[in-house]
Formats: sequence, C-alpha cells, structure tokens
Amino acid sequence: MKLLETYILRRVAQMFLTALLPVLAIIWTTQVLARINLVTDTGQSIGSFATLATLILPTIIPIVMPFALVIGITQSLTAMNNDSELAVIDAAGAPRSVILRPILLFALGISLITLVITNEVQPKVKVAARQMIANAYADLLSTVIEEKTFRKVEDGLYVQISQRLAGRVLKGLFVADYRDPAYSLIYYAREGAVDETGTALIMHDGEVQRKAPGGTVSIVRFDSYAFDLSDLTETRGKAKMRPSDRSLGFLLNPDPNDDDYKDHPGDYRAELHKRMTEWLLPFAFALISLAIAGDARSHREARLHPMVSALTLALVLRWLTFYASNKAESNGFFIVLMYATPIASGAIATLMLIRQKKSQLPAPIRRVVDVVRSTFQKRFVSSGQDNGGGA
Repeated sequence: MKLLETYILRRVAQMFLTALLPVLAIIWTTQVLARINLVTDTGQSIGSFATLATLILPTIIPIVMPFALVIGITQSLTAMNNDSELAVIDAAGAPRSVILRPILLFALGISLITLVITNEVQPKVKVAARQMIANAYADLLSTVIEEKTFRKVEDGLYVQISQRLAGRVLKGLFVADYRDPAYSLIYYAREGAVDETGTALIMHDGEVQRKAPGGTVSIVRFDSYAFDLSDLTETRGKAKMRPSDRSLGFLLNPDPNDDDYKDHPGDYRAELHKRMTEWLLPFAFALISLAIAGDARSHREARLHPMVSALTLALVLRWLTFYASNKAESNGFFIVLMYATPIASGAIATLMLIRQKKSQLPAPIRRVVDVVRSTFQKRFVSSGQDNGGGA
C-alpha cells in the first residue's frame, strides 16, 4: 500500500474509532442498566453482573459499526477537502483508487468482522447470557430469601421469611399463593428449608389457610408440609432458545422436530436471511459515503454537510432492513427487499463513483452559461484586436 493510501487509511480508522467507542459505550450502558434487576431480584454478585454486561457487548457492536464507518469516512474526507488535500491529490494526477482503495479495504474488513460476530459470536454469547439469567432465577434460595421482606417469586406467588440460619434452615415462613383463580392459599410455618434438589419447600409446624371464591376459609394445621417448586424451578432454570440464539448451521438445516422451529418457522427463515444481509451494510454505507464526500469541492460551493447526507441515507437503509426482516417472518416476499436494500444502494453508489459525477447545474442552465461565457470571450478578443489595430 502506498504512503498516501496508508495516510488515508490511518485517518479514516482513527475517526472510525473516535465515533465508535463513545456511542458504543452509551448504548452498552443503557443495555446493562436495563438488566440491573438481575442483581436486585436475585442477589447475584457484582462479578456475575459484570459477566452479563460483557456478554451483552457483542450483540450491539454490529449495529453501531456501520454508522461509525459512515462518520469516519465522511468526516475524514471532508477534513481533507477543507485542507485542500483532495484538490492537491487530483491536481497531482493521482488516480481515484488512491482514495477508494484504502477506504474500501477498511470497509471490507468491517463487513467481515460483522459477518463473524453475527454468525459465530452472537449466538454463543446470547445463549450464555440467557442461561445465566435462567440459572440465577432458578435458585430460589437467592431469589426469595431476603429476611423480613416480601419477595414476588412469580405472578401470584409471594414469600417472606423472618430469619435465615445455617444449613439451609429458614425461620418464620410466610407463603401466599394466588396462582389458582379457584382458591387462594396462605401458609405459615415456624421453620422450613428448600431441599437439595430445589424442587420442594419443606415446612414444619405451621398451618395453611384455604380461601374459596365464596369467602369460605378453611384452616389446616400440619407438622410437615412440602410445597411443590418443581414447575417453577424447571421453567426458570431452562433458557428458551430463540432464532437469534441458534447457530448458522442450525438455521441452514433446522431440525424439523424442534418445538420452537415447528411453532415459528418464519422467524427462523427471517433470521437466516438477516444474517446473510447484515454484513453487507458496512460496505454499502462506505460506497455511499465515498459517492457523497469523495470528490474535491470548492469551499464556496453551498451544500449540505456530507456527514448529514450520508447518515440520513444510512438510517433510512437501516430502517428498511429492520422493517423487511420483521415482515419476512410472515411474508417471504420481504426477503427480496432484505437483499435489495444493501445491494441496490451499493450498486447505485458504485455507478456514481465510476462516472465521477459531481453536483452541477442542470443541463439547460449550463448551456445558457456556456453561451454567455463564449459571447464575452469573443467580445473581449475582438475589443483587444481593435485597440491594438488603432494603436
């Protein structure tokens, strides 16, 4: 790579990172704070929360990188144009490949990174994060055991204890179960414990109040009572797999016996084509940015800032891909739009780069300007000849 190409690549890469890191940090922070309930609800350690935050990061990188690439390219080229560097490169007779080659190679690298993250890294970290959350909520000892505080385990089920002792022993148990609309149950017990398997809450020396819809209340005292937790722990301890959690191999050849695939085949089809088109966006955005900001222009030329134009187009195209992927779950026609959005926009930008088309006046106005200019030139030449002859 030539020295000038290396210089352009370095400027674009530096501006790309300058735009990527702050935006990535902001979005990552908002996503992490949205999951702060993992600590507050389950009593997990800060280390577990940090692990979850790390697993979230790869899921947002592919969304931010294309826009950071647009900012990096347009801002770098605009700064070079303002410093007359692009004009000097053109005046020196350098081919346009000096500008295009390093930027397109960098954009291709970003596209390949996006391809690897979306198809290899994202499914694994999503499964790990989902399983981590499921395991945290499945551990009822950490979920409900907070002394002298009511804890909502799930809709209609509340638990409180007075004291927690060593050996998994709980003192002063109170359990309110309103999950069955036919009746409500309230349990009191002096002592209890969750068994080692986590499937039952064993209560000793207590009573249970059963209230029917008509208002009738029956009270039963017991020496020992087992409150079933198997359904609750199984559902909470098992992470449900979604199309975005599946590997690329599964999406290409899904298991026809998979329950979730049988219920939502359109979701898996849309996810597959989303992964096949997601990585094309950075390269298409790079072509658009080059078409808008890649030419040397006069400082006196009134125009919208290239970054604004490029970002606006990028946002529109990104919205189209999201819209098409959502609609493709129920309508296969939108799969065509998913591929057409990056490919067609990139092709149009490539055509503009090949033609080296700059913003200019409409053809009729240009013809009038040419006529006026040629008229003045003829008059100037004839006037100079007359003055010379008279002398």
